[in-house]
Amino acid sequence: MERILDAWYSPSLGREMEIVIYGHHGFALLMFPSAAADYLEYERFYLIDSIKHLIEEGKVKVFSINSINSESWLNHEMQPRDKAVRHQQYNRYIEEEVTPYINNAMGGRTLTMTAGVSLGAFHAANVLFHRPDLFDGVIGLSGIYDLKKYTNGYWDEDVYFNSPMDYLPNLTDEEILGQLRSKEHLHFLTGSGPYEDPNATQAMSDMLAYKEIPHNIEIWSAEWSHDWPTWREMLPNYMERKVIEGATA
Repeated sequence: MERILDAWYSPSLGREMEIVIYGHHGFALLMFPSAAADYLEYERFYLIDSIKHLIEEGKVKVFSINSINSESWLNHEMQPRDKAVRHQQYNRYIEEEVTPYINNAMGGRTLTMTAGVSLGAFHAANVLFHRPDLFDGVIGLSGIYDLKKYTNGYWDEDVYFNSPMDYLPNLTDEEILGQLRSKEHLHFLTGSGPYEDPNATQAMSDMLAYKEIPHNIEIWSAEWSHDWPTWREMLPNYMERKVIEGATA
């Protein structure tokens, strides 16, 4: 499996940001780490190994980036307003730096999806909803899509506009709604076991249905907990059944 490590100084974030690329061909999959983890998390916990066959077959090319969650909502030493500002800077990094990097690596604009587990699923969904012109789909595993769950009661405009369960119900821009309604790959999955929150995935589904946005959800049974064995089973299983054929046609 081809593996490339790269990095650049991010003007948006004012720091070095690393990236790792797995594979040589296929649609582009941008992966966001969970919690305060780094760009190699999915490799360390063998999630990349779980889809290695799809990568080696040229079905998908994976781009895994760093999080800055430890510099925003997971940093209990920061002022809430500073956390919100940092979050917006991360969005800008994704839109203005990571996306052009992916397009360049792919030889031009190609089908690009986002993915992540836990807090990574939140980021994957949020950037897709913000910029459906840049991203074509999302695979969210065990996510919570209400940013207020992480802000410890803090609320401002930046929280609102980064909390899909708050801003999407009020979305009236027909251009953005039209782009979202044209997507074929909005996928949300969760288990029902310890530390999972299947209600969060169901709430996302209900809200998307209300906005007439096509999507798919799967809620796995109580034996599947909020942990790596679940995600190592869930991601390849779902990609093989629901994603690969449509994304590589």
